[in-house]
Amino acid sequence: MGTRSWAEQRVPSGLAALLVAVVPLWMVLIDWVRPRGESPTPTVMLGVIVGLGGLVVLVGPGELTGHGTVDPTAAIVLVLASLAWAAGSVYNRYGSLPESPAMSTGLQMISGSVVLVVMGALTGEGPALQIHHISTASWIGWLYLVTFGGLVGFTAYIYLLQAVTPAKASTYAYVNPVVAVFLGWAIAGEPVTARTIVAAAIILGGVAMISLSQGARRPTDSPSR
Repeated sequence: MGTRSWAEQRVPSGLAALLVAVVPLWMVLIDWVRPRGESPTPTVMLGVIVGLGGLVVLVGPGELTGHGTVDPTAAIVLVLASLAWAAGSVYNRYGSLPESPAMSTGLQMISGSVVLVVMGALTGEGPALQIHHISTASWIGWLYLVTFGGLVGFTAYIYLLQAVTPAKASTYAYVNPVVAVFLGWAIAGEPVTARTIVAAAIILGGVAMISLSQGARRPTDSPSR
């Protein structure tokens, strides 16, 4: 998440969204090549490709490059960030972790926070933080992300990694942009175009392919403890 935040300041938002959304593909491939891994069904692979295609339609060709030069280093960092997230997610499913999703979530978020604070201090970001300049809207956004993005959303994600296949759990990466677009329409009055509706239909079609092709985890797939 830290490298993703750094890289997204240096590449167009459309390209960043697309590179981050390759998480389902990484998760399918990692789950395939790991020891005693499971090969994806043709329907799952097709669903992953369809979902990525739908995201390209949603973002739009012009937004992928931002009508300018793309920073190759930042783009590579974004790809590696997605790969790291996918690898950690697959480990969450099969590795030795606390039985409680809440405990697992807490340990991961606390350790990640400590690392990011240390990295921020080492790179000289401390003096740039001026709390009295933070707006009320920013504080509200922060509280929302802590509550729903962290406590609720991430805990639910950790639980899903134990309950369903990695491919199915990763479909959030396709659905999030669609939800964001329609929330922008409902709350901020942002327009929803015909392209948006078509893209949403394609993305949801890809998600449906992944979800319907594999059921919940079989008893023999239970993670090691």
